[in-house]
Amino acid sequence: MIRALLCALFLSGPAAAATIVVTVHGVRNDHGQVRVALCPAANFLQPTCPWFGSAQAHPGDVRVTVSHVPPGTYAAEAFHDENDNGKLERSFFGLPEEGMGFSNDAPMHFGPPKFDAAAFQVDAADKEIGFRLKYYN
Repeated sequence: MIRALLCALFLSGPAAAATIVVTVHGVRNDHGQVRVALCPAANFLQPTCPWFGSAQAHPGDVRVTVSHVPPGTYAAEAFHDENDNGKLERSFFGLPEEGMGFSNDAPMHFGPPKFDAAAFQVDAADKEIGFRLKYYN
């Protein structure tokens, strides 16, 4: 019985994972990187999002690939890391100094959107999504 169970587990292989291609619209220049993180609700707006990718910035649309994303509900966060230091620059008042955006073009009214406004489903199939960056300076 244990042998049959182990065989079934071995033959079933790892859980399916998807590749998510995120097209980030409205990048204003070719400085730095465009960085994207896919976050489950528990990690949303935290520096601990487990799935992420980046691509060289250029004006217009930039495609960023995020691989090995297991099925679930996620929100995508993106920012244009113009100075390529790996973090979103903020002003003295806390406003972003680099372009940022969220999946579903979730609105930012006096702060970031709620997870539910940016949430989308990932299943075992690869997926493409897109949204626009907003610059406040």
